[in-house]
Amino acid sequence: MVSQSPEPKISIKGPIRAPSAVPVDDAVLPFEVDALDLRGRLTRLGPALDDILTRHDYPPAVGKLLGEAIVLTTLLGSSLKFEGRFILQTQTDGPVSFLIVDFQAPDRLRAYARFDKRRLKEGQDSGTLLGKGHLAMTIDQGADMSRYQGLVALDGGSLEDAAHEYFLRSEQIPTRVRLAVGEEWRGGDGPKHRWRAGGMLMQFLPKSPERARRADLHPGDAPEGAATHIVAEDDAWVEGQSLIGTVEDVELIDPGLSGERLLYRLFHERGVRVFRPLPLKAQCSCSREAVSAMLNSFAAQDRAEMVKDGKVVVTCEFCSSVYQFTPDEAGVA
Repeated sequence: MVSQSPEPKISIKGPIRAPSAVPVDDAVLPFEVDALDLRGRLTRLGPALDDILTRHDYPPAVGKLLGEAIVLTTLLGSSLKFEGRFILQTQTDGPVSFLIVDFQAPDRLRAYARFDKRRLKEGQDSGTLLGKGHLAMTIDQGADMSRYQGLVALDGGSLEDAAHEYFLRSEQIPTRVRLAVGEEWRGGDGPKHRWRAGGMLMQFLPKSPERARRADLHPGDAPEGAATHIVAEDDAWVEGQSLIGTVEDVELIDPGLSGERLLYRLFHERGVRVFRPLPLKAQCSCSREAVSAMLNSFAAQDRAEMVKDGKVVVTCEFCSSVYQFTPDEAGVA
């Protein structure tokens, strides 16, 4: 479903330099650790994430969960090599019954969550908020092109767990994902509360496929006592996993720590190469023209039932923009 190789879009072979100390928000930073056959992407989200989440009155736990979904979508969608869309969507029986994040390559993000406020309780983690259901990841290549979709069962685990399960069962690429979302509180005259997030995706892509072999998945109907298929993990991948496992949430969202310095902290002994950051922005694709076309797709009776107080009002679920139409503009006779 997603690209099997996170090849950076721009390859730069230049002299070794010190990692930049300047943090860059709302961007994806591709990197590679050639000595360990690791490639990946690091993302840091600030104003774009804050813009998306503050357009709705999300409780903190819901905002954090949607933020994690946005980070995961950014890490996966930024690998697209064409101007299509990567859509992450959950449908579950938990307090947060529906999440959708729409990444339109190369750089546009929008997202929305539906939740039942009555079922929210203090201390619920992301797995409890989601509950049971499924996670769908879809690549839309545009008109007259095939759509690709991968499904992962959600059974009380986190979005990180779901991502690992997807790559294990569908892509067969050794992959590790880290997601972090936090609230930043500041004094002074400016905004006192802002959302921040960060994430990292790392994959083991050796030139020899044998080095990336994984154990066969359990068939589910094997007789009791049957021998389990075991394949020892490559030493380079073991080292890579141990390194990404040391990354703390605060490092991923720290506004004073640049992505380059974080990668240098992790991989300086092996050598890490970073590539030009890919910028991101929060931007909805709705418009008055698009909403008008949507209204015209409904049956005349349905449009007539939408008229309230002499007008038709449509609110975009993603960005909360409100569009008003007269009955005549909405095609109501």
